[in-house]
Amino acid sequence: MNFSELFKLSGLLGRFSPDGKCLASCVQHRLVVRDASSLQILQLYTCADQIQYIEWSSDSLFILCAMYKRGIVQLRITVWSLCTKSVSYIKYPKACQQGVAFTKDGRYMAVAERRDCKDFISIFVCRNWQLLRHFDTETQDLFGIEWAPNGCVLAAWDTCLEYKVLLYSLDGRLLSSYRAYEWPLGIKSIAWSPSSQFLAIGSFDEKVRILNHVTWKKITELGHPATITSKKTIVYKEVEKSPTVGTERLSFPPTRALASSLFSTQSKYDICQVPVSLHYIKPVADRANPKVGVGMLAFSADNCFLATKNDNIPNAVWIWDIRKLKLAVVLEQLCTIQCFQWDPCQPRLAVCTGTSRVYLWSPAGCVVVKVPGEGDFQIVSLSWHSSGDSMLLLSKDHFCVCYLEREEVK
Repeated sequence: MNFSELFKLSGLLGRFSPDGKCLASCVQHRLVVRDASSLQILQLYTCADQIQYIEWSSDSLFILCAMYKRGIVQLRITVWSLCTKSVSYIKYPKACQQGVAFTKDGRYMAVAERRDCKDFISIFVCRNWQLLRHFDTETQDLFGIEWAPNGCVLAAWDTCLEYKVLLYSLDGRLLSSYRAYEWPLGIKSIAWSPSSQFLAIGSFDEKVRILNHVTWKKITELGHPATITSKKTIVYKEVEKSPTVGTERLSFPPTRALASSLFSTQSKYDICQVPVSLHYIKPVADRANPKVGVGMLAFSADNCFLATKNDNIPNAVWIWDIRKLKLAVVLEQLCTIQCFQWDPCQPRLAVCTGTSRVYLWSPAGCVVVKVPGEGDFQIVSLSWHSSGDSMLLLSKDHFCVCYLEREEVK
């Protein structure tokens, strides 16, 4: 495993292009485009103000830069249709968390809308931006929409005050509606499996419910108790170990880099015997956005595993075997889980916790890798390259690229 040097970054704005050839990053008002393999600068653009959001087009030819302070969006290249010479406008987009969703093949776009105090969804054909369907939804306050990977089903869910998931076909027909319970806070996160066979729903009651694509009924309910008791679950616990080398044993004063590597605290994983009590934080019920419930969900690329995080057990990642619908592994970290993401090519999960370490899990086991170098590089976000051979590691002010070998973790 190798690491690049550190590069400056602002706003956690670093993205691999969909084709994996380029890497875009931002430093204040500048957009830097690098070659993803050599990290050489290919293009350098200057925008009108500090960039607060970037996004690649699906064909990797364009980069969108948004400057919310000025209320503007800049495209580096503008494409005009020479065939129809038409411009389409969407009048009533809803300002919700996930209000726009494209199908994976890029053929259709769904937009959440709000007009006359009622929620609607419009589906557009991206080829000519013609409206395909427009329909109202049975929601009190539509919170988000997301297509299944096969582009056949659109999931829409209500605000956390109303537990409701609605499933629509491409032509706007309501296929099913799911409600687990009433009154308490409801849905916190959802995730489709890559095969579109399962929809996982994370809720404020600390459970994940999985729906199947045939009947859209619940096939299982996964809880997140603070104590792991099953002997079939492997619990990996991160532990720190202090260095034992003393400076008096060295015949020469160590350099700063050598001292950092010799005397810095290291960590590793220990396998714990059950029962194991996890670090649990009692949520404050009388505050907005309580840290409780399943806030992060992700299926592995082969559909075999589901990773989850229960926000009131903030240091743990739960890995479920979808084939057996059982809890397979729990990773308990020393610090709060900031981000996790699956390798797009194999069942390998990367985790970061706001430290200078990256944690990798696969069915073969776990490894802890420290990013080398001087200073404290605190990783708060990460993303895989589409090949699965490298990762982009982001801190508040810098980024680097981690290069992996496929045989390293199987």
